[in-house]
Amino acid sequence: MRVLVAPDAFDGTLTAPAAARAIADGWLRRAPDDQVTLAPMADGGHGFVDVLHVALGGELRVLTVPGPHGAPTPMTLLAHDGTVYVESTQACGPQLAGDGDPERGSSRGVGEAVAAALAMGPERVVVGIGGCATSDGGAGLLAALGATADVPLDAGPSALDGLTRIDATAAAAAARGVELVVATDVTTVLLGMFGTTNVHGGSRGLDEDARQRVDRVLDGYVDALCGRTPAERRVADAPGSGAGGGLGLALMHLGATRRSGIEVVAEAVGLRDLAGAHDVVVTGEGAYDFSSREGKVAHAVAIVAGEAIRPCVVLAGRVLVGAREMRAMGVEAAYAVVDLVGEEAAVRDPAASLSTLATRVARTWSF
Repeated sequence: MRVLVAPDAFDGTLTAPAAARAIADGWLRRAPDDQVTLAPMADGGHGFVDVLHVALGGELRVLTVPGPHGAPTPMTLLAHDGTVYVESTQACGPQLAGDGDPERGSSRGVGEAVAAALAMGPERVVVGIGGCATSDGGAGLLAALGATADVPLDAGPSALDGLTRIDATAAAAAARGVELVVATDVTTVLLGMFGTTNVHGGSRGLDEDARQRVDRVLDGYVDALCGRTPAERRVADAPGSGAGGGLGLALMHLGATRRSGIEVVAEAVGLRDLAGAHDVVVTGEGAYDFSSREGKVAHAVAIVAGEAIRPCVVLAGRVLVGAREMRAMGVEAAYAVVDLVGEEAAVRDPAASLSTLATRVARTWSF
């Protein structure tokens, strides 16, 4: 039997390559004669560069950039065949936020990484966005590329209060002649009830009052950056403009086109061809729930498996949808690590726990 293992990272516990290895090891304990292919995935957020390096090879470049609150932070770029890949969460992910004030978190580090990528002379720069702790509309990124304003752009959203003027000419010039692509994990817009601050602000540490303040400040930021007319502000309503707390907006203002992060990775991995060449597709993520529909790996892998007329099985830390809902999402069955080994064991040894679950699942799905 041929088994394709294509999981996302289990955030906070396992990288996507580590999760793929754990699933494969457990599966082969039960079915040692099966042919298991590893294809770790990412959605533009955590693990984006790591997964692409596994799939494509290429040259890794390490640099140091400021984190969301200024601490020096190591970051890795991937150069392959004229394209440089940047993973924004390495510079402004929640693992770097600590106890810092979320209203002062800056995306400047992402901008410095993009500047370094542009300096490498590529034909294309792809910026993966997902899992960011900043909410500054990408103002810090623009500052790192040379934009100026009448308030500091790289001191977080609170510093943008009172902003009336931005000159992004230098930032646009820095990106001229290079194809920019923003690979997002969500399609969230920037502003309003369904905008990035109100939808994702809580996970970035913003309470309800702070979310209202930041959304108001970002509305003024859009006026200064794009203009006041509906036509000028249209980019703020574009799908993905709110990704990464507004990094999507900043990059699209510089001319970037938006793509689904999982689509970028799926193309690099050759996921469609791989799915068709295997008998069953196994994917996974930390929590399989209704949010998995929105640009997440498990849902995207299930769609590809369905197109290839192959069953898709999900292994997750937790499963929070019922059988009817998961089948509507293209998944035949989903299994939870915590249901098998308990939460304590799952946290203490996540790789062994996931491997144990894979052994159990292989009893049902290997033939």
